[in-house]
Amino acid sequence: MESQKQHPKQFSFEFFPPKSAEGAARLRETRDELAKLNPRYVSVTFGAGGSTQRGTIETVGEMLAAGLDTAPHLSCVGSSREDIRELLSGYIAMGVRRIVALRGDMPSGMREAGAFHHANELVEFIRSESGNHFHIEVAAYPEFHPQAASAESDLDNFANKVRAGANAAITQYFYNIDGYLRFIEECEKRHVEIPIVPGIMPITNIKNLARFSEMCGADIPRWLRLRLEAYGEDTASLRAFGLDVTTELCRRLLESGAPGLHFYTMNQAAPTRIIWTSLGL
Repeated sequence: MESQKQHPKQFSFEFFPPKSAEGAARLRETRDELAKLNPRYVSVTFGAGGSTQRGTIETVGEMLAAGLDTAPHLSCVGSSREDIRELLSGYIAMGVRRIVALRGDMPSGMREAGAFHHANELVEFIRSESGNHFHIEVAAYPEFHPQAASAESDLDNFANKVRAGANAAITQYFYNIDGYLRFIEECEKRHVEIPIVPGIMPITNIKNLARFSEMCGADIPRWLRLRLEAYGEDTASLRAFGLDVTTELCRRLLESGAPGLHFYTMNQAAPTRIIWTSLGL
C-alpha cells in the first residue's frame, strides 16, 4: 500500500441522473445536504450507450451551478469519435475539469461496439483531443471485471488505462478488504502508482444489493449475506447493521492507507452522512 499512502486523501460522492421531477427534487435535497460535507468532487453516472446522456449533462450543469467540482461519467461503447468529441467540447464549454472514463455496457439490441472497444482507447482519445484539460478517473475491479478473461488480463487492462493517461481510479464496491489490498499489491508490481480510491456502497437493502452485485460481479461474503438475510422484514435493524459493517470497512481501509473513499450514494444523503459522521471525517 506504499504507493497509496503517499497520496492526499480525497472523498467524493456519486449520483445518478433523476428520471422524474420528484426524483430531481429529491436529488437537489441530497446534493445540498452532502455538499455540506465538502467533498473533493462529485460524479454523475451515464446510462448504457448514452441512454441517459441528456440527463447526465443536465445534472452535471446543476451540480456545477451549485459550486461542486463535478465529473460526468463518459462511456464509449457504441459511440463514434465524433460523438465523444462533441461531448468533450460541450463539457469544456460548461467548465468541467474532471471526467470518469469508462468502456460502459453495450445497449440491448446493439451489436457493434463503435469506435472504442476498451476504456484505454477512450482515455487516449480524451488526451489527444483535450491534452491535460481533464483530470481522468477510470474504473478498477479488485474482485476483477465479470467479463475478464482472467485475473492477470484484467490487471493488465487496468495498467493499460493508467499508461494511456488516467490520473486516478475508483474501484467497484467490495466488502472484502483483503481483495483490495491484494489488488494494490499487484498494481504496484506493474508500477501503477496512481490513487486507487475504494468505491463504497452503504448497505441498506439486501434485495437491491444482491441485484446490483449480481450485475457487476461484486462479491457479498457468505457471512454477511446470511446475517443480512436473517433480519427478514426488520428493515431498521438490517440498515443499522449494514451501515455498521460499511463504516468498519471504511475505517479499516483508511487505516490501511487507502487514498480516500468514493461513496455510491444512490441519490440518498442519510447513509453516506451516517458513515461520514461515524468516521469523524
